[in-house]
Amino acid sequence: MSQAIDPTRLLFNLRQGTEIAETFSGCLDPEAIARHLTDGIVKRCDCAFVRVWLLEPDRDYLKLVSSSGMYTRLDGKFAKVPMGAYKVGKIAQNRVSFLSNNLADEPWVGDRNWAIANNIRGFAGYPLEIKGKVVGVLATFSLRPMSAEFLELLRILCTIAAIAINSAFSHQQQMQIGSSKTPSPLAVDYSLSDRLAQMLNSNRLTLVGTERTLSMTIDYVFLRSAEILNQVGGAYFRLIYTDTDISLEAIIASSQVTHRQNWLRSLFGELLLVIASLGGKIDIHPTELQIAIAIPFVKNSNPLSERELEIMQLLTQGLRDRDIAQQLVISESTVKFHINNILAKLKSRTRFQALHLAMTNGWL
Repeated sequence: MSQAIDPTRLLFNLRQGTEIAETFSGCLDPEAIARHLTDGIVKRCDCAFVRVWLLEPDRDYLKLVSSSGMYTRLDGKFAKVPMGAYKVGKIAQNRVSFLSNNLADEPWVGDRNWAIANNIRGFAGYPLEIKGKVVGVLATFSLRPMSAEFLELLRILCTIAAIAINSAFSHQQQMQIGSSKTPSPLAVDYSLSDRLAQMLNSNRLTLVGTERTLSMTIDYVFLRSAEILNQVGGAYFRLIYTDTDISLEAIIASSQVTHRQNWLRSLFGELLLVIASLGGKIDIHPTELQIAIAIPFVKNSNPLSERELEIMQLLTQGLRDRDIAQQLVISESTVKFHINNILAKLKSRTRFQALHLAMTNGWL
């Protein structure tokens, strides 16, 4: 299922992910977090149904706690799944995700006729995992093939949800073994440094400056960058907040890299376009293998009219000029006129660059 990622579409999906994550921010009930997660994915991402199982305290079984979409019941065959049983149990036991865009053709599917009759095409199953500890499993089913951008969204959502669920479990345990006083639930913030510390060894991450609340897009860029750098031997990570930007620095414990810029491009791939669309950049030290990724906080004011924003919103849905004209009941030449104005106002050479800028600044 390896596909090239479209940075514009990824930015749009990450905006949807931000809205989903906000619904369970500060929640201290694991099952409520799961419900917010499955409801949000079904509502915003056009999935057939989404389920979450949470690992029970004995760590022998997974309990179905949330199911949204075409199936909402929590009883039945998959209400309680032993670790290692079925695909869900294997995902939890092996801590490995599983993806398919041809579900009916998969040999492990118990009822292929069900998949065919309901036109279920895509399946994505992810472990909800923190530092090697599984707290649950997310399973998503769709009527159409799942895009690479959507799968990236699911991956980062699973990271955020796993941290939230683990914190909620810890809070419940503290209430059970604590004093007779019931602590009042406090909102829990999952900062970027917290998530990076879950990914890296905490003693390898240094925080400089005061943290801010960030968009899911910026979170994604730094989490994905840290993951990439960690895989190639990154060490001595520093997350730095200033008044104007946020940056992540790392030293790579390798001296085998010769053509550094080419190596950087091959390492980060499409992520370079996402970083550029945020007004950011990646620098590599000319003599030492030290990498710095910086993204500014400053956002521009919106210069677009309501009609231009309306057209931009339809472009994010993949509509052609002809389709946009029909939907807005205007001529195709008028659509092209508005798009040319948009490109001029945003100083963009292509409509994709314009979409990057509009989504980055939160205008769409």
